[in-house]
Amino acid sequence: MSVKSVLIVGVGGQGTLLASKLLGSVLVSCGFDVKVSEVHGMSQRGGSVVTYVRYGEEVASPIIDLGEADVILSFEKLEAARYLPYLKKGGVIVTNTQQIDPMPVITGAADYPSNIVSDIEAMGVRVVTCDALEIAKKAGSVKAVNVVLLGVLARNLDIEREVWLTAVEENVPPKFRELNLNAFNMAYDG
Repeated sequence: MSVKSVLIVGVGGQGTLLASKLLGSVLVSCGFDVKVSEVHGMSQRGGSVVTYVRYGEEVASPIIDLGEADVILSFEKLEAARYLPYLKKGGVIVTNTQQIDPMPVITGAADYPSNIVSDIEAMGVRVVTCDALEIAKKAGSVKAVNVVLLGVLARNLDIEREVWLTAVEENVPPKFRELNLNAFNMAYDG
């Protein structure tokens, strides 16, 4: 199997690091060589957070270069647009439809771009959208957005649901386990 790459992008505080940990756990349990690299940026100030996850028979480096990502898992639609150059031809973007205004928008120095998803689709890119915030609320907590997005991602990867559920059970603290399992299943079932 050739090396596959998943770029996880979001804004600080959205749970991207737990998502990468869960994805890495799933891939390791499937027998893949997995490399993960986290780039925190200004995460505590609501800045961009990026995690590279690469897997395959043998992976030399965790770094994903421009045009190499098979999947971009985006926790916020503007982040999907920001990291679009990393997507390979024929790749897919899985994105939350949530809008989180960056500092220039908050201060009035810029406007939040409209039609982000349709503009990306107009370039011939396959985009899978999900209102992860709404699903997370229905599951019981807005903090489950990350696991909701993994549920959507799981539908687009050839890995059985049970493997994902085991990763959640093994990596999420007991008091949050049922909530996250529910969030994952709600998203997976679409």
